[in-house]
Amino acid sequence: MQRYFIHLSYDGANYHGWQIQPNGSSVEETIEKALTTLLRKPIDITGAGRTDSGVNASCMVAHFDVAEGVVGDCAQLTFRLNRLLPCDIAISKIEPVNGDMHARFSATARTYRYYIHTEKDPFLRRYSWEVHYKLDFVRMTEAAHYLLGEKDFKCFCKAGADVKTTICNVTDAHFERDKGSQYVFCITANRFLRNMVRAVVGTLIDVGRGRMTLDDFRRIVDSGSRSDAGESVPGYALFLSDIKY
Repeated sequence: MQRYFIHLSYDGANYHGWQIQPNGSSVEETIEKALTTLLRKPIDITGAGRTDSGVNASCMVAHFDVAEGVVGDCAQLTFRLNRLLPCDIAISKIEPVNGDMHARFSATARTYRYYIHTEKDPFLRRYSWEVHYKLDFVRMTEAAHYLLGEKDFKCFCKAGADVKTTICNVTDAHFERDKGSQYVFCITANRFLRNMVRAVVGTLIDVGRGRMTLDDFRRIVDSGSRSDAGESVPGYALFLSDIKY
């Protein structure tokens, strides 16, 4: 058997997340069906993460296994797969890798970016969240720095999520101005919990609005529950933007 990595991106608007769902279309299922059609064999793929419903990825990696010789030319398969897939999923590269490489478990870091704009802009509305609150981004970044390190992030995990541990190691978390009225929150960690980034951003928004103090934020991170943290922000402004191996 030969293992292949697929490098891809997608607009998540039309999908119920990455993972196959019983009652909705997913990115994973869409790619599996296309590969099965092209290779004429049942193909299962494994992604580096499981983005939520509506969330986008400018960088996603998945792997699949198939008997040697089935794939043939990777560039040609990439071309044919792109022709078959809908326009909101794009394959940038397919490459053979060692059998011990795993799209999910071999990844050492993942980065998400969440976009916010503070003035009405018709060209940002599909991929950035329009916010009209007066926000203190310096204070929000100060709060975000408290996320750094290996901690229990159960307060930002969706209730009922099927996870063995809620401990993650965050290595970067900050806001930066992107352009004009647009800002972006960048966060990197070894792993993320379900709904974690959207809940983090929603809680930081409360800090930026003055509805929550820095001490409140630290207390929630240290010992709070999901009900103590802020509301989850919309998924369409969130992007999985980088994966390190």
